[in-house]
Amino acid sequence: MPFQRKDLLGIRDLEVHEIEHILELAFSLKEINSRTIKKVPTLRGKTVIHLFYEASTRTRTSFDIAAKRLSADTFSITASTSSLTKGETFLDTVKNLEAMKPDIFIIRHSASGTPHRIAQRTPVAVINAGDGMHEHPSQALLDMMTIRQFKGRLDGLNVLIVGDIAHSRVARSNIWGLTKMGSRVIACAPRTLLPPHLESLGVQVASRLEEAIPHADVIMVLRLQKERQEQKLLPSLREYAVQFGVNAQRLSHAKKDVLIMHPGPINRGVEISPDVADGPHAVILDQVTNGVAVRMALLYLLGQNQP
Repeated sequence: MPFQRKDLLGIRDLEVHEIEHILELAFSLKEINSRTIKKVPTLRGKTVIHLFYEASTRTRTSFDIAAKRLSADTFSITASTSSLTKGETFLDTVKNLEAMKPDIFIIRHSASGTPHRIAQRTPVAVINAGDGMHEHPSQALLDMMTIRQFKGRLDGLNVLIVGDIAHSRVARSNIWGLTKMGSRVIACAPRTLLPPHLESLGVQVASRLEEAIPHADVIMVLRLQKERQEQKLLPSLREYAVQFGVNAQRLSHAKKDVLIMHPGPINRGVEISPDVADGPHAVILDQVTNGVAVRMALLYLLGQNQP
């Protein structure tokens, strides 16, 4: 079935066939990024506006590169450079931009649900590039693409997610996506960084890394999101690294073909040691590469649905 949605707001509401379609298209489009001239005319005449009201390196840049490689015109707006500094509401900003007849808004915002609210109030296609602690759908899609690239499948794999799961939109999107695609998800973190009711989402909870690592096909490491923590939830970063840091000693008990993933940015020596982040099991930079392809696929699908 064709992808018929106006917006891409989250993984939770996607059907399995829609995820499959996005991943297959991303694998197809990835070849463009290896050409000498990395550009096709697919979205020529389309206009993409990036509304990034939170800091971003990988997501913002890869969406911009993806749009340009499909020949779309792109414009970027941040909170500090918008009329927000003059008292304008985010919705008023969007409505004024809408009057300029763009085709796609890519929105990152610290308030959960903001892309959803905007999508209800504009005919322009909206892509959620991360909303608060809610979802980060394109990150989950690129993670699933990377796992499939190296493992050949998603069904039946054990994916261990380690770190600040309570505050991670990446973890939420991956839990919904991976479980839909048949993976078994295990979460491991201090109790203060585990959201309630994880088991109801089909997630197994492990209290110690040493118990979970030997069974993992994929280890997805998350950073501590101190900017989202409203209270002190850990004694110290050093203690966290000792108890939950993914290091070479712990990895020595893993499967020989285990994958190490991280959505970035990395806090080296805290959630992951440098020798593991740069080691032979790491596919962290492959995630970044696949991020461009996945975002090309999303822009293509939503751009084609715009009149």
